[in-house]
Amino acid sequence: MSKVLDIIKKAESTHSLTKEEIVELLNYDECDQELFMAADRVRSQFVGDQVHLRGLIEFSNICQQNCCYCGLRRDNAKVKRYKLLPNVIIELAKKAKDYDYKTVVLQSGESQSYTVTEMEHIIRSIKALGLAITLSLGEKSKEEYQKYREAGADRYLLRIETTDEKVYESLHPGMSLTNRMRCLVDIKNLGYEVGTGCLVGLPNQTMESLAGDILFFKSLDADMIGLGPFIPNEDTPLAQEVGGSFTLSIKVMAITRLLLPDANIPATTAMETLNKNGRMIALQSGANVVMPNVTEGEYREMYMLYPGKICINDTPKHCRGCITGKIQGIGRQVSTEYGYRQRKK
Repeated sequence: MSKVLDIIKKAESTHSLTKEEIVELLNYDECDQELFMAADRVRSQFVGDQVHLRGLIEFSNICQQNCCYCGLRRDNAKVKRYKLLPNVIIELAKKAKDYDYKTVVLQSGESQSYTVTEMEHIIRSIKALGLAITLSLGEKSKEEYQKYREAGADRYLLRIETTDEKVYESLHPGMSLTNRMRCLVDIKNLGYEVGTGCLVGLPNQTMESLAGDILFFKSLDADMIGLGPFIPNEDTPLAQEVGGSFTLSIKVMAITRLLLPDANIPATTAMETLNKNGRMIALQSGANVVMPNVTEGEYREMYMLYPGKICINDTPKHCRGCITGKIQGIGRQVSTEYGYRQRKK
């Protein structure tokens, strides 16, 4: 136990660990509370007690990729596909602003359903509202990323999901880890705040794999890292797999906070699918961001990445009030800032 406590102290003070030390933390469960408290202290010291809200607009579930874990995968014929018209997307962003969100996250499946010109129009129109914009559109060319950056996009979220090449290749038919990493480098070089992250508990993923993921986030100096458990979807090839655990997901998140003390780390909705207090526990274990859904109507239910997704029957207004109450209930406040990463040495 004393060795693990020493590793936690080292991480809290130096924000640096070896791969072997990370594996030791992941494998050892007796000091979990000490780990979570250390991550919470680092969070408080480096990013403060305010929680940044990002309004999530899931504007299309059409996807050309065939990722084995995802409910939106191309070969899932059970999905009722949709794409919102540009003016509808812009109207949702206006409503998000009315609910006092400072950032919207435009998220979709990966497809060519919208032209570059259409996306540029959407981005410019939303930027004119005075909102920060995060895009989550998948793998694109550097030229396309650049056009969206020039149109006004501030951040880009592209989760790596796993840096273990064998695991990656087995779960992403027709895709390559090398190209995924290329995209992240391009995004960073273009001046976006770069967001990435991983799934915890994927088939054949090891503690060494997860330690590699955390060190990748560190080497990339990611501005935002989203972490959540793998939740098997019955309409995918991984339907019969076990899935990831809530505790291990929180541990990966906490270690990530210790190593990237001033990054933005969301308490993801998937956490709450496994634990009814999941997002609040995450906020008390290193997280400082929440991404409530501002998509309206039936589209919430149609954007079904994994089963048991929370809040699909709620309205955006209800979600805003609900999450604000929960955040205040743990002694924190909702930020009134845009929530850009503030680097601290």
